Amino acid sequence: MSNNPKIIDFYFDLSSPYGYIGAQGIAAVAGRHDYAVCWKPILLGPILKQTGHKPLAQVPLMGEYSLHDIQRCCRRLNIDFTLPDPFPIPTVTAARACYWQQNFDAEAAKQLILALYRAYFTENRNISRAPVVLEVCREQGLDVTALTEALTGQALKDHLRQATANALSRGVFGSPFFIVDDEPFWGADRLPDLDDWLTEDGW
Repeated sequence: MSNNPKIIDFYFDLSSPYGYIGAQGIAAVAGRHDYAVCWKPILLGPILKQTGHKPLAQVPLMGEYSLHDIQRCCRRLNIDFTLPDPFPIPTVTAARACYWQQNFDAEAAKQLILALYRAYFTENRNISRAPVVLEVCREQGLDVTALTEALTGQALKDHLRQATANALSRGVFGSPFFIVDDEPFWGADRLPDLDDWLTEDGW
């Protein structure tokens, strides 16, 4: 394996239920191996356009299976889950808010990400709507006045666009997607493999 910093890059879309599942487990895996997690919200829409795919929920047969599988996985892992309506949704504002908070406090940004995931996948709150995002941010103790102003600026728009482009350049094509020491792992079900990879120093 390479001598890269001990970081796991975690790419996810906030409307991705498998991303939600991955977000519940990645910190524990990283902690067992003294790795840090770099939380990277992205937009799956532009990525799917590049790969020529549709959102999984919109694919005949596969979509129905995936919704069944998501609920089954959450039951097995004891993760709270309620299928939201509407689903899926665009998460532009939510992702921008997360990057805004990362500029000040990475740990608080992680907690915001988890709170937004909970809001959507356990409370059926539509985090595609700016007022809902701001409400979740307020509940997390963020400076909503400053965030509201930042969300109208070009800097956050460019940041999210570049983050998604950077993900594509690294071969990211889905959510969740983990990269550790240049080794890619796609899907929440690959967390055990990632854990073993770090335990065994690769194979």
